Amino acid sequence: MRLLTTAVLLCSISTASAGDWPSWRGPHGNGQADGKGYATSWNAEKNILWKHPLTVRGASTPAVSGDQIFLTGTQDGQNVVVCVGRDGKPQWQKTLGKAVDGKPGKDGTGANPSIVTDGKHVFAYFKSGDFGGFTVDGQQLWHHNLQDMYGEDTLWWDLGTSPVLSEEAVVIACMHSGPSYLAAFKKGTGELLWKHDRELGAPEEAAQSYATPVVVTEDGRETIVVLGADHVTAHDAATGTETWRLGGLNPTAHKYFRSIASAAVSDGIVVAPYARGDSLTAVRMGGKGDVTKTHVLWSNAGTSADVPTPAIADGRIYICRDNGENRGIVDCLDLLTGKTIWSGQLPKNRHTFRASPVVADGHVYLTRQDGTVFVVEAGGESFKLIAENATADEHTVATPVFVDGTILLRTESHLYLIGSKP
Repeated sequence: MRLLTTAVLLCSISTASAGDWPSWRGPHGNGQADGKGYATSWNAEKNILWKHPLTVRGASTPAVSGDQIFLTGTQDGQNVVVCVGRDGKPQWQKTLGKAVDGKPGKDGTGANPSIVTDGKHVFAYFKSGDFGGFTVDGQQLWHHNLQDMYGEDTLWWDLGTSPVLSEEAVVIACMHSGPSYLAAFKKGTGELLWKHDRELGAPEEAAQSYATPVVVTEDGRETIVVLGADHVTAHDAATGTETWRLGGLNPTAHKYFRSIASAAVSDGIVVAPYARGDSLTAVRMGGKGDVTKTHVLWSNAGTSADVPTPAIADGRIYICRDNGENRGIVDCLDLLTGKTIWSGQLPKNRHTFRASPVVADGHVYLTRQDGTVFVVEAGGESFKLIAENATADEHTVATPVFVDGTILLRTESHLYLIGSKP
């Protein structure tokens, strides 16, 4: 399928190699994995290459650089950054400030934001506001507490947004019922490069966002795309200045449309889930100023998700619905038109989906809260369930990681490496 001709491309902001998984949504920032040969079926006795016990509690997705795996958690009242080798053996563990507990329930922890790495540095962010940089060998380079610097976190639930990388900086978005902002810090020193206010007048909880920004290249310039507070905004990565904005995501000014799922970007199109899973809006990138009336490519009601972020691959959007009677419905949409190509129901269960779908080697991987991973065929014109994999009955919120033909699955108590055994 021919996609939009545009100067907007997803940008790989990293010196990490092609086989790495530098951030939560993978090497392309949209849930699409590189490589081939990923296992489609496994269980406790089949295709588990190793199983590493975790002593820290967290829900963050691991990041991978070279032969190192990085993740976060809390332990004994401290925020913790953990490094495990690709062989499953521990390498180092460092603390970064005093932990703040998550809300009651298994989904929330004090370590929900995921690590990001450029192959030289590792950056971690916690509910406590602690934010810092390390070398990949575990040397701490700098440490800030953003709440001490810029004000207390007023989110009603647990912090979820992860840091992202531009070429020069590590960037955080803070969107809550209070002074909201984007801030960029120099990677090696933590020096503040810029801070830009993001006040958009969304009512009450609608002002709050747990979404992670996306860094892309737009007309040859690095751009940060941010979803939350009833808007999509785009910012110059060098200065933080807003270049364009799109509103209209909450036309009735609903007070409780907080944003959890993040935007996904591909082929010059921003796909924005909103309204607690009741709307999905595609936005053409480009333009200046307020583009609300000119840049909506299409909008769908219903085919969206509240928590899982969509994946995009080969001109298709993959959505895992997570609410009510629609829980476990998987939708495949055409990126250009928003039309449904196919839709199917995964096996019904009392558990829902918090992890985001990943597309790898022609399959969509969808992870349920109980650690069950479903594999669905990505291509074709109809829904086809390939496998249902019960790794262990362990609570799972983190999104799986796909590197070099192997899958990393983080549960509440273990890190698994899954691969096809000879």
